[in-house]
Amino acid sequence: MNKTLKEKYEKEVIPVLMKEFGIKNRMAAPRVEKVVVNAGIGDLSKNKEGREQVAKDLATITGQLPSTRPAKISVAGFGIRAGMPVGMKITLRGIKMYVFLEKLFSIVLPRLRDFRGVSLKSFDKQGNYTLGISDHTVFPEIDTSKVSSSRGLEITIATNTKEKKSAKKLLELLGMPFEKKEE
Repeated sequence: MNKTLKEKYEKEVIPVLMKEFGIKNRMAAPRVEKVVVNAGIGDLSKNKEGREQVAKDLATITGQLPSTRPAKISVAGFGIRAGMPVGMKITLRGIKMYVFLEKLFSIVLPRLRDFRGVSLKSFDKQGNYTLGISDHTVFPEIDTSKVSSSRGLEITIATNTKEKKSAKKLLELLGMPFEKKEE
């Protein structure tokens, strides 16, 4: 039987991280706190059916309904008024988060065209990692025959660590395929 990503984290990743960073308490080990998935829908702000289709696709991908994010300010050049829906956001925690990450690392990322690993430059100063996917149809649950237009997604993996080094090691041990540096 396959081990889930959560079991792998509990049994294999925590001991390695504790040893490598000299951590005494298991609860102090670096961990993924949440995964936030964002999709822009500015072009569908007046198309209710299109927005519903995007919401359904995101719910299928993540297993959770997205919340619609309104514009905070009006931008006349883009035809956007404050309060119009411009994005969708889902915050995953717990088991849903681990299931999503497992699918992302083992199925979705390797399916991307010309994939050679994710960039090491996408960490912020707090040890969070942000990844952009230009086409949401790479997820296996999406039926490409029913999709009118592909959407880009922004996936942010938030960790409890405050440094890039331990966050990188955590994601590496969980199975995130980082790019190999040529030496």
